[in-house]
Amino acid sequence: MSGTDVGGGGTGGDDKDSGVYVKLVSAEGHEFLVERKIAIAGSGTIRTMLEGQFRESKENIIRFPDITGYILERVVKYLCYKAQHSHSTTRIPELPIEPEVALELMIAAKYLDC
Repeated sequence: MSGTDVGGGGTGGDDKDSGVYVKLVSAEGHEFLVERKIAIAGSGTIRTMLEGQFRESKENIIRFPDITGYILERVVKYLCYKAQHSHSTTRIPELPIEPEVALELMIAAKYLDC
């Protein structure tokens, strides 16, 4: 997942793909599809929502009314980065974070338990 907005579709309809991806929706309605296993491994909050008896676990859609699309995009990039490099035995490349969004990103990461 590159962290780009996606239009419609994704988690519904096709039974073979159902449950493979989870849709994260920002405050403005921007949608991001992330592999379910990456989202669960990278965020304690998302894991709780998807593995518990919550509506999100049945719909595979999680809405974040307090997280902007720009910040949620950065969170998705981090989740993919974390999954890609978590078992690396070589030097891990730096994940660039713009200073002007660092505080808001830290608040989102704290909420999401990333």
